[in-house]
Amino acid sequence: MRLDKFLSTTLGITRKEAGKLLKNKLIEVNGEIVKNGAQKVSDDCDVQFDGRSLCFDGPRYFMLNKPSGFVCSHVDDFNPTVFILLDVVSPEKLHVAGRLDGDTTGLVLLTDDGQWSHRITSPRHVCEKIYYVETADPIAPETVEQFAQGVQLRGEKELTRPAKLEILDEKAALITISEGKYHQVKRMFAAVGNKVEALHREQIGSVELDEELAPGEYRALTPEEVASFTK
Repeated sequence: MRLDKFLSTTLGITRKEAGKLLKNKLIEVNGEIVKNGAQKVSDDCDVQFDGRSLCFDGPRYFMLNKPSGFVCSHVDDFNPTVFILLDVVSPEKLHVAGRLDGDTTGLVLLTDDGQWSHRITSPRHVCEKIYYVETADPIAPETVEQFAQGVQLRGEKELTRPAKLEILDEKAALITISEGKYHQVKRMFAAVGNKVEALHREQIGSVELDEELAPGEYRALTPEEVASFTK
């Protein structure tokens, strides 16, 4: 992370104000005065302001508008990972709370709080996710009731949990699911003889993807958004 952004985040000031601190020789990195805001700092750097070491307080929570082509793992031999989109200290300490496939876009939550993410991903907790889906063939009206009853996925012993399907257009719909089986939405449509052409996650629980975030952009969750998963 850039030093000026680190100062902005930890001190709650603007980049311009951080630049003034640097210009006035008030910032030290590993015992040396630094004036260049573009200098990179990592988790093992000792950044001090007025003799006080700066660090992030508490766990971190972010939402990301995931672009197509990025994977939700830290290492992949063939595709870029979502973590290279984050300009934060120690992105390797973050994990995704509910992964998306490489070609699926939309809302991804990232954190270093394992208990918090467990409330989102654990089958014991009913956390609804809403997706916008486009299909290859027209969506049959009876699909609404089929999804509401649960469908049999190939290789699964039990039906899916009831899902809500709202048909928006001949080949477009919103689907709400409360579990996270592998490729679940794609497999559900395959089970009724259709194929998903595009998939975009719009909401997890009560947290909606910020419409101000362009693909590849992210922001910290608000305290209210974080707390919504602990109620």
